[in-house]
Formats: sequence, C-alpha cells, structure tokens
Amino acid sequence: MTQSMTGFGKVVLQLPTKKITVEIKSLNSKNLDLNVRIPSAYREKEFLVRNLISQELERGKVDFFIFSEVTAEETSAKINPPIVRSYIKQMLEIIPDADPTELMKMAVRMPDALKTEREEMDETEWEKIHQAIQDVIKSFKEFRASEGKILQNDFEQRIEKIRVLMISAVSLDKERIEIVKTRLRDALSGIKVSVDENRFEQELIYYLEKYDITEEKVRLENHLNYFLQTMKSESSSGRKLGFIAQEIGREINTMGSKANHSEMQKLVVQMKDELEKIKEQVLNVL
Repeated sequence: MTQSMTGFGKVVLQLPTKKITVEIKSLNSKNLDLNVRIPSAYREKEFLVRNLISQELERGKVDFFIFSEVTAEETSAKINPPIVRSYIKQMLEIIPDADPTELMKMAVRMPDALKTEREEMDETEWEKIHQAIQDVIKSFKEFRASEGKILQNDFEQRIEKIRVLMISAVSLDKERIEIVKTRLRDALSGIKVSVDENRFEQELIYYLEKYDITEEKVRLENHLNYFLQTMKSESSSGRKLGFIAQEIGREINTMGSKANHSEMQKLVVQMKDELEKIKEQVLNVL
C-alpha cells in the first residue's frame, strides 16, 4: 500500500525526576538521511537508536529527538564552594567594606563557580525510554500510512482523469483521419494533376499509419492499469511509481506528436498537466 515519506510521531514519558519527550518527523528524500539528537546522558545508546530507526524506516529525511526536562528539585549543576569563597576573599581584599550579599552575587557568576556533575544513565530508566522510542516509531508509521491513503486517493482520481481524456482523444481519431484525407485531396486538387486513385489510396494508407495512435492508446492503457496495481500492492514504492509515470508520459508525448489535430492536442495537454501533478506527488511516496 502507498505510504507517504512525510510523517510525525511524538510520545511523552513521565519518569520520577524528569519528563522525557521522544519525537520523530520526516520529509521526502531519495535515501534515508537520519539526524539524531539525544541528551548526553544517553549518548552511549545513540548507535542502538540509529540502528532501530534504520531498520524500521526505509527512506526520507528523518529528524529524531529525545528531550529531557528535570521535574524534581534536584539539579545536576552544583555550587563549587572553594571557588566561590576564593572569589569573595579576593574581592574583599580589593573592597574591604563591600556588601557580602553583592559579593556573593558576583562570585557565583565567575568562571567555575558552578560545576555540572555528569548524569549517569539508569538502565531501568533507559528500558522505559526504549519502549517510548518503539511507540513513537509505531505512531510515526501510522501517520505515514494515513498520509499515504490521501496520496493514493489523489493518484486514483488523476489516473482516471487521464484515462477519460485518452478515451476522448481516441474518439476524435475518425474525424482526424477524415480531415487529413480532405487536406491531402485539396492539396492535390490545387496543383491540378491527374491522380491514380488506387495509388493515392495506397499512399494515403502509408501516410496515415504514421499518425496511427492505436499502439500508444493500448500501451497507455496498460501503464495506467499497472500504476494502479503497483500502488495497491505490498511492494509499492515511490521509485517504481516514478518509473511507470515516465512511461505514461512517453506514450502521451507520442500521441501528441502524432495528433495533427487541435482538439486532440488540447486533450494531450490536459493529460500532461494531470501527469505532472502525479509526478510531483510521487516524490512524497515512500
């Protein structure tokens, strides 16, 4: 079934001392372009996260984030007492009667006045985060499938429009041939020469064969059906649909070059317009 490369998923996990937000989003890309941003405490798990996402997602420009927000009163940043005392002592030597409160405010802004203790990863905590990652990937894939259904409906409508336009173009074929015959006869009459009717008919048949669009009509019909079949199959992919769309375009262009009829040309232009919209949307198909 058709799946979109555009997707989004988000899971919020509440732990005892922090809130973890896991988010994933993607846009279209020829290959898998993966960007991962996670807190330093879980950095050792980045390779595992990348492998997990790579196995689940085939293509797309994918951005994956883990945000950590401390909700408890504890903080990893601690005041460094010896450094702060040293700064206050030095400032008192310069200004002996300075206000201690003001000196404290100044001291804690000095370099190394605060020290950040490296947060160690809790394996039990990571198990919950790992489950949240799996949940967000599942939600993300469901989003892609939902967007894919919208694309599929759009493709079906446009393929049907091309089919209807093709049938209209083919219905003009008899009129077109008669116009070509009349044009040739008028040209011959204008030069006032005697014409062997049998020879004229033979030449006319040869001439009209070059303008025959029967093969193009059959091939175009087959390509339209193949596009719909591929789109609904399990092996559906944007690349494959793109190749079929190219073949559809080739047959439409050939019909246009053979048309030699203003109304048929208009229908060919409309078919091209629908096909271009399909090609634009195919770029978003997984």
